[in-house]
Amino acid sequence: MLHDSETLLAALAAAVGDAHVLVDADLRAPFETDWTGRFSGTALAVVRPADTEQVAAVLRACAAHGAAVVPQGGNTGLVGGGVPRGGEVVLSLTRLNEVGPVDRGAAQVTAGAGATLAAVQAAASDAGLDFPLDFAARDSATVGGLIATNAGGLRAVSQGTMRARVVGLEVVLSDGAVVDRTAALLKDNAGLDLGALVIGSEGILGVVTRARLRLAPSLPARVAALVGVDGPAAAVELLAALRAHAPALDAVDFMLEDALALALAHLDVPSPLPEPSPLYVLVECAAFADPLEQLADALEAAGAAERAVVAEDRADRARLWRIREALPDAINAAGIPHKLDVGVPLDRLAAFLDAVPGAAPGARMVLFGHLGDGNVHVNVLGAGDGTDEAVLRLVAASGGTISAEHGVGVAKARWLDLVRAPADIAAMRALKAALDPGGRMNPGAVLP
Repeated sequence: MLHDSETLLAALAAAVGDAHVLVDADLRAPFETDWTGRFSGTALAVVRPADTEQVAAVLRACAAHGAAVVPQGGNTGLVGGGVPRGGEVVLSLTRLNEVGPVDRGAAQVTAGAGATLAAVQAAASDAGLDFPLDFAARDSATVGGLIATNAGGLRAVSQGTMRARVVGLEVVLSDGAVVDRTAALLKDNAGLDLGALVIGSEGILGVVTRARLRLAPSLPARVAALVGVDGPAAAVELLAALRAHAPALDAVDFMLEDALALALAHLDVPSPLPEPSPLYVLVECAAFADPLEQLADALEAAGAAERAVVAEDRADRARLWRIREALPDAINAAGIPHKLDVGVPLDRLAAFLDAVPGAAPGARMVLFGHLGDGNVHVNVLGAGDGTDEAVLRLVAASGGTISAEHGVGVAKARWLDLVRAPADIAAMRALKAALDPGGRMNPGAVLP
């Protein structure tokens, strides 16, 4: 770092107030290690602005002093992209947590970058609508982080990723300039869509401060099922039957037998199914009218009806999803995992799931994910040297992506060229240089 620390800290305090510039090691600590425990570093300070103007002032101060900045939301990331590597200023956005009134006519709402997913969901529900992005970290994951990583979650099969939910963004660039594109316009072709570049950019181009989000109708009739199948190929066949017979399909996840056993042991509950299976599919359908018949038809068509437990009421559905959502905590309780969140084409999913344990011989591999979009959460306990590279090379050979959720961060940056051509990476570097000429925004993340 080339900056004078004391002068910079004084400028940051002037921007946000002394109480929101954390320099004490104990106060910084929660912001310096990621959720997995694998990635950590020391920040010069953790700065907590309250609004867009303060974010801009912080970035102007950092630009003037040549200081690098790591933007951070709820710190639920898994690839080290939101924690410091050594001496950066961590820009925590959790105080930008306002959720505005819902525009019911447009089915939109504006939320601050620090608003949690649960808070946006609650605001939508209060207005009789839905924010149809969901995953287990809903109470801590924030809007800014969801946008920065283009998060998907449980319902991406029916609702798409975060990109599909963003109408417009307010972004602060590295020099403190504010780009506000949060007008409630579904059609606006006046020039380049700068906000679209920021979605999935992991803080290397600028800092999201507010977002205009697209809501959806609330679908009150729901039914879920946990289905035992004979393996990955059978799971893909079941997915095909669900697509053909259940247009109300809203979410479809999978867990291998070892993953389900780990979650059940962590929760200390029995299996909902009387007999074990090599793989389990957890499906939910949602509609305005009862979708039970659709789900039953799909299970019958796939020959899976006899190995399914169906949950029609809210409490029973919640019990099934609790098992799936307990998996991250169950894995963390078993050790410090290497989490390799990847995606493969559905026609190669079965082959990938069969082959990937061979990438980590001797380690415990816990596999689960989102069946509908080929998103596999590869969790390796006791990973040896070379495990990450072996898994990611197998992903690339399968025609997949090294990051289906959570981003590239610092964990996977060195392997970006496995799935992005030199021309792609050169274009990314050119955009980075144009919007962040000093290279101070989240250095070391995404681009190797």
